[in-house]
Amino acid sequence: MDVTMKTFNAASYMNMELLRFTTAGSVDDGKSTLIGRLLYDSKSIFEDQLASIEATSRRRGESMVNLALLTDGLRAEREQGITIDVAYRYFATPRRKFIIADTPGHIQYTRNMVTGASTANLAIILVDARQGVVEQTRRHSIIASLLGIPHIALCVNKMDLVDYREDVFEKIVSEYREFATRLKTKDIHFIPISALHGDNVVHRSANMPWYEGVTLMYLLEHIHIGSDLNHIDMRFPVQYVIRPYNDAFHDYRGYAGRIAGGVIRKGDKVVVLPSGFSTVVKAVEFAGQELEEAYAPMSVTVLLEDDIDISRGDMIVREGNQPRQSQDIEAMVCWMGDKPLQQNGKYALRHTTRDARAIVKEIKYRLDINTLHRITDNVTIGMNDVGRISLRTTTPLFTDAYTKNRETGSFILIDESTNVTVGACMVID
Repeated sequence: MDVTMKTFNAASYMNMELLRFTTAGSVDDGKSTLIGRLLYDSKSIFEDQLASIEATSRRRGESMVNLALLTDGLRAEREQGITIDVAYRYFATPRRKFIIADTPGHIQYTRNMVTGASTANLAIILVDARQGVVEQTRRHSIIASLLGIPHIALCVNKMDLVDYREDVFEKIVSEYREFATRLKTKDIHFIPISALHGDNVVHRSANMPWYEGVTLMYLLEHIHIGSDLNHIDMRFPVQYVIRPYNDAFHDYRGYAGRIAGGVIRKGDKVVVLPSGFSTVVKAVEFAGQELEEAYAPMSVTVLLEDDIDISRGDMIVREGNQPRQSQDIEAMVCWMGDKPLQQNGKYALRHTTRDARAIVKEIKYRLDINTLHRITDNVTIGMNDVGRISLRTTTPLFTDAYTKNRETGSFILIDESTNVTVGACMVID
């Protein structure tokens, strides 16, 4: 089958850095069109995909190929012309691999945005050049900041509809900069684009000679994300204990999992939580090969010098650098459940590889997501709300503040009667 996708050396592809980014903005700001343009102009779509959306565009009577159809995959989305669910897309260039989360713009789908943005390195926030900074712009920016997304790219879209005017772009940049002083995210980039025509998306625009910055694709390929992860505090939640039980590996006992923070090296002195036993790292393995060191977010197998009783949910850390161990947790929660969060309600909890049960001791306040004001009177936290809560768990959790480590600083709450995830939580130090 003929394809327009670029081909890469397999070994180089596996070693390429991965950037996760999310898109957000108001309804009709062009999020799906932008992603379609990124995929199309970077030659990352198959010929049959292109033929399909061309046919759909003709059937709908559209004068141009609707690139938004590449991501609006649900029938309900295509019929309404809006994004409802979180659409994930994967593509690569010679410099990087990418995972895109195309998230909805409607207020009632804020929980979907939280889902898509929870693991992102960068948030692309779109602004309609004709509308400027609106409530949803501020809302999505605040959520991106709360979720600890390190980088924001504010893309002023539909510049073609304002005649590519520099003063329109500068006015929006000035307004957003003033608002952004309240955000924790400090690395913010501003790019004027037209997703429909491709201006400054992958290729530089001849229509905006006054803009001297980079294109969106250049930013995505070159922005530094190596320091976004915590490489200081070593955290290794054990996911699975490997015991082959055969003659070739008679005494083999390995602990498999994904490194949640820091670096693990052979010879490191470590402590196993919750037992508190000390030991030394005997080896670190990946795909049957021994490594000199491994770092977050690699998935590896760790072997220890001493035979210690370790199971799923335990955590291996350095002797002099341990997380907080407690059954009392303070957290910000984004509520996703149909029923409001219940004071004294009991929920299942999942933190890294550790499962527990928790009771909500107190609902402290609800956050006005548009102004960051705290609402403390008659507090109810319903779907799409964000608030602060206190919990007590049935077993100690090994946590860091979310601002310090997004892996060990987050957990989810699950409704035990339906097994549905109802809360995404961020630990407060």
